[in-house]
Amino acid sequence: MNAATQLRQLLARPEIVVAPGAYDGLTARLIQQAGFAAVYMTGAGTAAARGFPDFGLLGMSEMVDNAAVIARSVDIPLIADADTGYGNELNVTRTVREFEARNVAAIHLEDQVFSKRCGHLDGKEIVERDEYIAKIRAAVAARRNPDFTIIARTDARAVVSLDEAIERANLAIEAGADMAFVEAPRTLEEVAVIPREVKGPCLLNLVPAGRTPLLPFAQAQDLGYRMVILPGLLLKATMEAGDAVLRDVRQTGQMPPLKIDASVAEFFRRFGSDEWSALRQRFQQNHQG
Repeated sequence: MNAATQLRQLLARPEIVVAPGAYDGLTARLIQQAGFAAVYMTGAGTAAARGFPDFGLLGMSEMVDNAAVIARSVDIPLIADADTGYGNELNVTRTVREFEARNVAAIHLEDQVFSKRCGHLDGKEIVERDEYIAKIRAAVAARRNPDFTIIARTDARAVVSLDEAIERANLAIEAGADMAFVEAPRTLEEVAVIPREVKGPCLLNLVPAGRTPLLPFAQAQDLGYRMVILPGLLLKATMEAGDAVLRDVRQTGQMPPLKIDASVAEFFRRFGSDEWSALRQRFQQNHQG
């Protein structure tokens, strides 16, 4: 079963889909091994892992390449940040086809002016409604597998109003988008009104120290959301852990005790070393035979 169909089956279940954010193959593996049913490729994390802020500095090819690494590293469906689609309707068409070809299950496309900014920063700008909806129509038409999920993200809440964001979300759903992503609602009341007013499934983005209240997933489900993404979870946890251990090493002048005390062999088992070793042994036995 391809990833897009896997995700559709998850979304058909009553339970909300929770997708922590990965920015490489390692973090994607951690998410799968922790028992989550889906993974989200964070654009901010993808940029940070390459030494950049989330200012739209990465191009389509860089984002697609990272999505390919994550998708091949796990057996759970990947939802990927595709920014603004990287241009006009023609660029969006190619963007959809490139992500889909890497066995990505879903992408989200936003209405910011290129180059975009993190949804929880000030200074964002958005395109006109007609331009945004044209790109959503292009994305829907471009997919080859009807199960590939198109998520329409709008940043209009920060630039214009929540009403404008909800209107854009509804227009995107009418244009064929499968899910709406109203970015950065600022109060619990705003979080609650979105799935009531949007005429289609909704995604909620929970960012540590961001604009949106960090409500429990069960509450988000009760409010009517179908998916929660956690882009900054592992990114910020990794930075916190890294800062702490590096500070400890500088201060003590020696290797510190680590909570993960697995041997080198046990460490690599988490990344498939047993399967790779068995594969090599199989071919060696065939050669000897």
